[in-house]
Amino acid sequence: MKKKLARILALTLAAMMVLTACGDGGKKDDGGKTDTPPASTDGETPSTPDETPGEGETPSGGAYGSEFEPVKDFVTYGSAGSDMSTFLVFGSENANELDPLSNCLAYMLEVDNHGKMHAAAAKEWGTEDNGLTWTFKLRDDIVWVDVNGNEKAKTTSADWMTSLEWVLNYHKNGSLNSSMPRELIAGAEEYFQATKAMDEAEALELKATGELFTSTVGIETPDEYTIVYHCSKVAPYFDSLAVSAALLPLSQAQIDEMGIEGVKSQDNTTMWYNGPYVISEFIMDNTKVFTPNPTYWDKDCYLFDSVTILMLDDSLVGQTMFMAGDVDTCNLNEANLKTIWEDPNHEWHNYLIERRPTKYSFQAHFNYEKKLLDGSLDTNWNTAIANEAFRKSLYYGLDLTNMWRRTNQIHPEKCENVAYTAPNLCFFSDGTDYADRVRELIGYPDGHGRYDAAKAQEYKEQAMQELAGKVQFPVQLDHYISGASQSALDGATVLKEIVEALGSDYIVLNIETYTTSVYREVYDPQLHSWAFGYGWGADYADPQNFLGQQCYKTDGAYYEANYSHYNSTDNPELIATLEEFTKMVKDADAITDDMDARYEAYAQAEAFLLDHAIVIPSSYSVSVGMTKSNVWAQKYASYGAQNGMYKNYITNAEAPFTTEQMDQFEADYNEGLY
Repeated sequence: MKKKLARILALTLAAMMVLTACGDGGKKDDGGKTDTPPASTDGETPSTPDETPGEGETPSGGAYGSEFEPVKDFVTYGSAGSDMSTFLVFGSENANELDPLSNCLAYMLEVDNHGKMHAAAAKEWGTEDNGLTWTFKLRDDIVWVDVNGNEKAKTTSADWMTSLEWVLNYHKNGSLNSSMPRELIAGAEEYFQATKAMDEAEALELKATGELFTSTVGIETPDEYTIVYHCSKVAPYFDSLAVSAALLPLSQAQIDEMGIEGVKSQDNTTMWYNGPYVISEFIMDNTKVFTPNPTYWDKDCYLFDSVTILMLDDSLVGQTMFMAGDVDTCNLNEANLKTIWEDPNHEWHNYLIERRPTKYSFQAHFNYEKKLLDGSLDTNWNTAIANEAFRKSLYYGLDLTNMWRRTNQIHPEKCENVAYTAPNLCFFSDGTDYADRVRELIGYPDGHGRYDAAKAQEYKEQAMQELAGKVQFPVQLDHYISGASQSALDGATVLKEIVEALGSDYIVLNIETYTTSVYREVYDPQLHSWAFGYGWGADYADPQNFLGQQCYKTDGAYYEANYSHYNSTDNPELIATLEEFTKMVKDADAITDDMDARYEAYAQAEAFLLDHAIVIPSSYSVSVGMTKSNVWAQKYASYGAQNGMYKNYITNAEAPFTTEQMDQFEADYNEGLY
């Protein structure tokens, strides 16, 4: 393994040198934040399976695909500069952490390749009162281990008590991953607010066994392997939260051993594991290596002997390495895809595959309290973006086709996104997808066609009239990218052309760069005009998980807190719009006895959000690449944090799958053969 890794790293360096010499950049999805998870049941309580998942499965992940020799040491890659910033899963709502850590911890439930939930750490689960109370019965053979596989403690129901206390304790975890349990678990909001009001030292002394927690929060552990959650409202979708990070376990024994600060600052060598893999090697912005946890409970599943994730400065390096046989999967940048797609005789033409859409809905999030480099407010931008006509000129005036083409040149229209909430989240009783209802309400029932040059021009003229004497035109839009990525620059250049098509007398996009961390260097000091192409995937199967991230004056509203910053605006019109939207969301959330009425109320709130252009949906990710993995066999759901788990893959060590083979896999998948 180490010898292979050394060869891969040497090849990476060589590929980077070639890239530097030729100066040809590649495609990279720089709108980085793919925040937490998918969601896709219809809110109904799923039946509890009679058997444990994994029983009867062959080493290839099932009888289907067993004719292929599986890859043993799987190698893939990610983008340097977007590596893990924490190893504490509760301390992030970012896919940079959630995807790799999904391999390291035991979820109560797991999703399969159809998005269906199955028993995992919980062997049985259900509700007897239509979703007000939920009981999970745990396995008794799950243990915590260190990075070397040495047993540290048993995994018991107390670990879910400990993790919930940690998540709800403001001084331990801020508000990260707290919005979901605070909305759904009885007493969770009260406990969060109580700890927030406490002195920090006092709050850090609290434990899940303490009187305040046990008497306030609706969770019980009748025995070592039973957990009972009491919801604050009828929540028939609550079990879908069990496949997200918010309901993962944490051992009090680890906290006792390492201390609170030690747990917060843990790395791969000090964290505790009870999932399928341990992270045996980690070099920041370079390499992650996963190796199987020898104590993992699911003995019948297929795990790789190792998974190596290389962090590359440019995706073109990954494509070069795939073609050399040194990584097992890649997405293709615009130039390479065009070359291969347009030449039927190209050696790779018959290996092109279109991946399944990711679970994320990507958007452009405006910063309503932008600052300048000296820390003062950028009053010109802030005044402009608070004006609805200005926002609507962008909403209707951005023809993003050339951006979508950078992801999928074959079918760029598949990347168009007009709704805020992702598809397959939840469904009305007649089978209508919630996102389709939103599209209908905003006037794009087929999901296409928001770009409207005439409307954009009307709103541009209106904005210039309303902002005359208040704003200096052209308005400066500061768009930040990694200074090390040629593909990011290529994408930003395309985006600049799209934005300035509105008229360089009206708006100018400035391409600005950061060095290592976009969060530390840009988003924390609020230097950005917008965060473009950032995506949210649901933690559980309900629209609240999407729309709650945009609510005004609401703790735990992720996008407001991290990118939009409109809680500080003093613009009366904008405040009134935000207050009305937030009221609509809260009213929708109060409907628990009629799911159709609930979804309709949410759809109306979402349509209101979009009609006022508070945020602009930008894209879905439907990429084209080449791979040795059957994409239809991998975990896939619209909620939770498990799509990045390297479990039960079907792979072919001998060669990448062809387009024809992948088409057959898709057909067989749709027939329910696996």
